[in-house]
Amino acid sequence: MTFPDSMTVIAIASPGGPEVLTARQQELPDLGANDVLVRVAAAGVNGPDLAQRRGHYDPPPGASPLPGLEVAGEIAAIGAAVTGWRLGDRVMALTNGGGYAEYVAVPAGQVLPVPDQWLLSEAAALPETWFTITQTLVMRAGLTAGMSVLVHGAAGGIGGAAIQIATILGAKAIAVVSSREKADYARELGAVAVIDYTSEDIAARALALTDGNGVDRVVDIIGGAMAQTNIAASTRGGHIVQVSTLEGGKAELSLGLLMAKQLTLSGSTLRPQSAEFKASVAARIRTDLLPALAAPGFRRPRVTNFALADAPAAHAAMEARQHIGKIVLVTAFGATL
Repeated sequence: MTFPDSMTVIAIASPGGPEVLTARQQELPDLGANDVLVRVAAAGVNGPDLAQRRGHYDPPPGASPLPGLEVAGEIAAIGAAVTGWRLGDRVMALTNGGGYAEYVAVPAGQVLPVPDQWLLSEAAALPETWFTITQTLVMRAGLTAGMSVLVHGAAGGIGGAAIQIATILGAKAIAVVSSREKADYARELGAVAVIDYTSEDIAARALALTDGNGVDRVVDIIGGAMAQTNIAASTRGGHIVQVSTLEGGKAELSLGLLMAKQLTLSGSTLRPQSAEFKASVAARIRTDLLPALAAPGFRRPRVTNFALADAPAAHAAMEARQHIGKIVLVTAFGATL
């Protein structure tokens, strides 16, 4: 395969607002022995990208300084130690940064096949959120069939992933949303019930929906005062998973109620984890979840596409928090597919 002398990337000129995202040309990334080079068709936009742009989420040592933690595209080159992939394979991948580009090198263990019939722009909306929820809700919090899961931000990327993963595994997702349109979308993804936090008491409704017992698991992206609500909504022995803090990184908690209910509150970030650990998450997705995505009738996430060069507008749309589903950047290559 013939490669160009350079590629278009989106770089962060300096910490700041969406306007600091700048298109520029640079060399293609080096390919390690355990990597594959992906020709990017689309790259998902996620909360950590916004935090990095603001100067609040530095890349770990050795990672690309470019934003972009998930992509979908085609394999363009294969490292010397990699097996199981062929040139031209359609893949989606969790990157270590560098996804906002026309090419990205990714450890092979973080790459998954794109389900049949899925568009690459749809597949690009999955890896970061599905790896995050699989790591936290499934592998760490031990989600199993029959459990109830309270999902905040249910119409967004993380929330949508939590609903669908819970549903695939036989758990019951209760979605927390702010509008009828978002409620409808959450139900389409598999939520068994919806709570509109603009007009309903979240904890009271969660208790009512679980016969007064409370929910078994909580996925929270809000933080701040929501932490106390999550405790009130949880059952004895429940587990609250904190994956983001959109409305505050500090909270006042009733430690007495936390202890009385014997609750677990856990937090985690995905990007600093080792390649070996990320590969173990990918293996769990491939085994337990990926077959469901290829099934006829599986509801694909709603995706809003922006051109790669329009990354500032995509970030502005993400920050407005009015979108439903995921926001994706499409490269010139992706636009031809």
